[in-house]
Amino acid sequence: MSTALRPSACPGLLRIVPALDGGICRIKLTGGSISAAQACAVADAAERFAGGVIEATNRANLQIRGIGSEQATLIDTLLAAGLGPTTAAGDDVRNLMLSPSAGIDRQMLIDTRPLAEQILATLQNHKRFHDLSAKFAMQLDGGEALAMLEHPHDLWLSAVELNGELLLAFGLAGCPIDTPLAAVPLALGHELVVAVLELFLDLARPDQTRMRHLLAELPVDNFLQALAKHVPLITITDWPRPRAQTLLHIGTYPQRETDRVYVGAVTPLGRLDPAMLRGAAQVASEYGDASLRFTPWQSLLLPTVRTQDAPHVTQRLQQLGLLCSPDQALAQLIACTGSSGCGKGLADTKGDALQLAAMLQRHGNALSVHLSGCQRSCAAAHSAPATLLAVAPGHYDLYFRDAGQPGFGALHARNLTIEAAGALLDARPRSHLDA
Repeated sequence: MSTALRPSACPGLLRIVPALDGGICRIKLTGGSISAAQACAVADAAERFAGGVIEATNRANLQIRGIGSEQATLIDTLLAAGLGPTTAAGDDVRNLMLSPSAGIDRQMLIDTRPLAEQILATLQNHKRFHDLSAKFAMQLDGGEALAMLEHPHDLWLSAVELNGELLLAFGLAGCPIDTPLAAVPLALGHELVVAVLELFLDLARPDQTRMRHLLAELPVDNFLQALAKHVPLITITDWPRPRAQTLLHIGTYPQRETDRVYVGAVTPLGRLDPAMLRGAAQVASEYGDASLRFTPWQSLLLPTVRTQDAPHVTQRLQQLGLLCSPDQALAQLIACTGSSGCGKGLADTKGDALQLAAMLQRHGNALSVHLSGCQRSCAAAHSAPATLLAVAPGHYDLYFRDAGQPGFGALHARNLTIEAAGALLDARPRSHLDA
């Protein structure tokens, strides 16, 4: 496969991007899913050709960090495991997020996986779509109870039932908790995606790489009028989409299939080592369907486990170092790479997060907190209930989520040490910090 790629700061499988701790390779997973054999291939590659650090991302992908001089061999190893795109230029645009419980969720209206496969094939094989930005992203929501509904996407689609008919509601530059612009019959879902992407490329200037850039100048009604010439649109008056339930990515929950559950476990601060990933793959092979599903919460699911096996699966995952209870403070903390691996990071966010987790655990508090080394917020695409924004080594500004304010929310305190931040978070009413 040719690897002649356009310049970009975004890593891919075929594009290794440098960082302070070595090269970064991003492996995009279809719906976050990876077979046990593929997971072992990632573990082997990280061990042989890199520093052994594997990251679960907030788009349900995997990254290998610390890659040295054997970049080509690492890429070839991952391609041989079936983890690459069907076309080299199609790697960047495989940005379609599903629920981690797609196809098995008890609340789902549709199984999104067949349509997702169709969309991903078109993205990779339709050459014009290769002009999309590597950050241009879409979400396909099947109405699952386990779903990340707060990450913004350039195009989102969400299943809804109206008068007995299944439709796909959709919106632009937002997420499924927003009011949709319109809907189409489920059978026209692929046609809608193609029409939206073609229209975006027709209307956007080269510097308008995201849907929000285009809609900042073009009225959304104008976009919809143009879209209606390609696909029939249906007005949606009854919304919102039912809220997803929180923390369903941690612990054991029933699937649609009788006597089958999935077991969810958090990767500590989004990181795994090869032994942890290899071990999880082994457990999935022994007790599940020999697959793992990564999630936008930087966790993983083992699907299709027999109900009676779940306690043993949980024990095995805990022995590997994964976090299987929402009562573990570390399970609810998010931290970016920080100054140890990123030149833009102003603090050692990973180390500071471990210190904060220990403080919160001592007081019996498991709170949803995001530690960001800079304004870019790489570790969290959504606004967390509480954010610690680094301003210097070991010092952070504290923000609380506020629907009326963009970005991290409302500034609460400046230049806090981790100890001071922990004390303020401990004093905050728990209801204000629920995820």
